Formats: sequence, C-alpha cells, structure tokens
Amino acid sequence: MWDEVPRRGCRCAEEVPPEFKRDVVRVARRGDLSQAEVAADFDISVESVRRWVRQADIDDGVVDGQTSSEQSELVQLRRKLRRLEMENEVLRRAAAYFAQDSPPKMSYPLVHDLAAEGIPVRLTCGVLGFSPQAYYAWLAAPISPRDLEDAYLSNALIDAHSDDPEFGYRFLADELQRTGLSAGERRIWRLCSQQKLWSTTVRKGRRGSGKMPGPAVHDGHLQRDFTAAAANQVWVTDITEHPTAEGKVYCCAIKDLFSNRIVGYALDERMTARLAVTALRTAVARRRPKGVVVVHSDRGSQFRARTFRAVLAAAGLQGSMGRVAAAGDNAAMESFWALLQKNVLDRRRWRTRDELHNAVVLWIEHTYNRRRQQRALGKLTPVEYELAFTSQAAVAA
Repeated sequence: MWDEVPRRGCRCAEEVPPEFKRDVVRVARRGDLSQAEVAADFDISVESVRRWVRQADIDDGVVDGQTSSEQSELVQLRRKLRRLEMENEVLRRAAAYFAQDSPPKMSYPLVHDLAAEGIPVRLTCGVLGFSPQAYYAWLAAPISPRDLEDAYLSNALIDAHSDDPEFGYRFLADELQRTGLSAGERRIWRLCSQQKLWSTTVRKGRRGSGKMPGPAVHDGHLQRDFTAAAANQVWVTDITEHPTAEGKVYCCAIKDLFSNRIVGYALDERMTARLAVTALRTAVARRRPKGVVVVHSDRGSQFRARTFRAVLAAAGLQGSMGRVAAAGDNAAMESFWALLQKNVLDRRRWRTRDELHNAVVLWIEHTYNRRRQQRALGKLTPVEYELAFTSQAAVAA
C-alpha cells in the first residue's frame, strides 16, 4: 500500500488520497519532468515520488515485489484473525441453534440469551449476519425475513441517495450492486416509493423539465467577497465537465482565495459525491489548515451530500453556499474554469479520458500554480505569492 506522506516541515502524517498519488505517478511516468521537478510541483518529497512510482511499477507487473493489493490483504487477514478469536465463543454457543436449521428470525432468541449473559448484542449480531437494529425491531414486534431484507435494502438506498440525490431508482439499483446487494429494479422502485427517494432532476408536468435545486445545508458566508487575508482562510470549489471520445470527464477543484492556488482537485468519469469528497480530502491532506477554513460552493448535490459534510466536520472546516441560479456567487471558481477551458480543454479534441486527465493535472500543477503569473498577485505565481507572504510574515515577526 502506498505510503502516507506528510507535507514538508510537518511532523504529523495524514492520509493522502490514492487519486492524488496516481496523478503524481502519471506525471512522473511521462518523462517530461525529472522526479525532483515532479516533487517540487506537487509539493512532496522526492523519496515519496520514488516510492509511489516503484509501488506502481510493482502493481503493474513491471518489477517484482509485494503489490498494494497483497499488502492490503495481509492487513485484512490479521484483522480477521483478531476478530475470529473474539467471535469463537459466540459461534460455539450458536452451534446448537444452527444445528436445528432454524429460519433467520429464530436466531434472535439466541442474541437475547447471550445478551443476558453479558455478551454484547452488536458482536453477536455481527457474527450471525444481521444488524442490532433489526434485532431490537424483532424484540419489539417479530418481523418476517422478507421484511428484514427490505429493511436492509431501504437503509442502503437511503445512504446511496443521501450521497447522490440526483440518482433515480435505476442508478440506485446499480449502486446497491456495487456494494454486493442484489434486488430487482421493480423491488427497488417499490422501496424508493415507500421512502420517497426521488431524483432531484424531475419533469414538471408537460411543460419542459428542470433541475430542482436542493436546499442549502450551509449559510452563505462570502457575499461575493472573494478575498482572504491569509492562506487557508477561504476556499472555493466547483465542478466542471468536458467531453472526450470515450465520454465525459468531470473535474472538481478547490482554490485558495488568498493566492488563487489550486490546493485540491479530483477527476472522474462520473459526477458523484465521491468526486467532491476526494478533492476536499486532497486539499486537507496537502494544506493541513490550522484554523477554521470557509469552503464555499454552489448548491450542487455533491456538496450537499452527507459524505462531503462529514469530511468538512472532521477537518474542522466551515461550509458555505451561494444562492440558487446565481453564478456570480462563485465567480472566483468560474474564472478558473474559463482559464482551464481556454488553455487546455478547448485546445484540441481528446481521444481518451486518460489523455485529458493527464493534461489537466499537468497544467494545474506545473503551469497554473507555479509558472503562470497573475497581475492580481503583483505578477507573481500563486506559489511565489505564498512564499513571499510567508517570508514577509517571518521578517515582521
């Protein structure tokens, strides 16, 4: 498994998203830049670049060694061994129940008996294959196996819809299959109807269609004031898309308003909440802000998703959202997309997603952040502006 790499000068190591590591390997393998230049562009150590490239070579079969999947499997096996030791006692007591070939709901009395003897309900339910909530529901009013399966599916559908409210029941069915849950589309439609899990993109009668904006989950803190007194005080973020011969590529980027530097980004073939979450986790891992950072976005479902808000809360960041149909509320990111469009996206026709992915990453890290001077920054690059500010602060201190 690729190493966790701390930012230079930082004692604590924090997890760097695998998408960011793959981007580093992409640029390093192109051969246009030396590993030292790649490390300088991405603000990491040269040794990190070497380790990530070496691990990627092992994973791709170029050289011999222990692949990331093998390392992950070894860690998982050790965890399973520890858990099996704890579960052994539960399985021993459950042998009599399983020997009787009882239907699933008949396992609940065993949980009740073991709980009376001091064995945690959560552990027993995990061994027997159902949730503690299902046991407590049975305890209040016994339910059928079919109802229990519907409850499992409904919980999974609610989680998937919370992450991506734009998904209809067909997309939600696909998401369930990705997690290992299988059910017919008709059954998924019935459960979605019962839980009122509708896509936020719907038709209104016979007069056209439109995208229904979701409610804001944060107040608007910027009020179109796109300035910051210091680094890591205000970040703005948004998502754009561009077509290739293979299909669209979606990019989510995060910009620090102090220096206009792109501090985090992610690219994917689908515009899901995971895209925004990866970009935010990358920004947090690379910048490691000390105080409260305002993260401003529009009201897209990706930024209202439960997973995105969870990352904000875990990192101590403050969410902020603009108004509906007000592009000016996020003009700072719109200006960056205009530059990306002119300098990269519209320069040529892109055959593959991978080709466009490489071009965007190289332009952001090698050109925009480090070589493109901006008049608003006194004809300095974003990186130079941050370095100059740091030096002045050190002298003033």
